[in-house]
Amino acid sequence: MMHTSVGWHVEMEFREDDQHTRAVAMVRLPDGSEVRAHGHASRHQTDVNQPRVGEEIAAARALNELAMQLLTKAHGEIDQASGRTSHPIHV
Repeated sequence: MMHTSVGWHVEMEFREDDQHTRAVAMVRLPDGSEVRAHGHASRHQTDVNQPRVGEEIAAARALNELAMQLLTKAHGEIDQASGRTSHPIHV
């Protein structure tokens, strides 16, 4: 059995103001395709301004959406190759 090492790099960008943080996550796959996802966080007006916390929440939401898109993409490829409908398990 041959083992190969494969790595993916996820890029994360943020746009912020005093109340909102938006994140965009993007991964380039070995086949050249890209998958992008968005996440958002809002600070309640009574909360202390902690930009890092907003980034973490927005990033987590973007990564969660990215994961769901990758699952959907993978199952579409399984379906196309097998001629049947696969059933993704969402965790």
